[in-house]
Amino acid sequence: MGMHKIKVLLIEDDPMVLEVNRQFIERVEGFQIIDTAKNGMEGLQKAKEQKPDLIILDIFMPEQDGIDTLKAVRAEQLDVDIIVITAANDKATIKTMLQNGALDYIVKPFQFERLQQALQHYYTYRNNFKGEGELEQQHIDALIPSLSSNIKIDNQQEINALPKGLNEQTLKQIVLFLIQQEGSVSAEETAGGIGIARVTARRYLDFLQKTGKVDMDIQYGGVGRPINRYIISDKSS
Repeated sequence: MGMHKIKVLLIEDDPMVLEVNRQFIERVEGFQIIDTAKNGMEGLQKAKEQKPDLIILDIFMPEQDGIDTLKAVRAEQLDVDIIVITAANDKATIKTMLQNGALDYIVKPFQFERLQQALQHYYTYRNNFKGEGELEQQHIDALIPSLSSNIKIDNQQEINALPKGLNEQTLKQIVLFLIQQEGSVSAEETAGGIGIARVTARRYLDFLQKTGKVDMDIQYGGVGRPINRYIISDKSS
């Protein structure tokens, strides 16, 4: 509800793969495909015209491949982020794409959950760079995938055994979101901040509350059911 949609340009030459990727992306809350392109030249032109937030980019394409497309995007200084989805898994290509600013690199074939994780992490990443201000080191660490996999979610104690259906990356994103809030937040507010469904956010928040990582406050309004609100326990510690 009222959640900002991330505008996505999908650049992929294979029509079947393009359609699968489209369906996967549209299953993740907070993302909207605004256009597609079948090669890098077409994709670059559409990126200039439509100004997407995110490009999902293949590498093996006719006319202009993904490597040259990414370099062209950077040469044009377009304000857009890029996630690579490709069959190319050689070290030289991966290194080149990362050096030129790709935020994530997904090798085909892949499971929906891998793309979902990448997009959810990107939603948090994007929201943290809105407006002016500064970020603390723990927030920066949580936003960088290569580092965040080694970060303990509360900087004190790591949760080792997660219930079925919960994943560590989403848990870290929720904890990061809670750390950044000045007061308590509801499951709906958390869902909007992370880019996930409200019912999913509630499952993670309930788990964190049961394990003592967050405190829950029940607030009663004038009309309707009481609202559960959550805040990190001992945030300053």
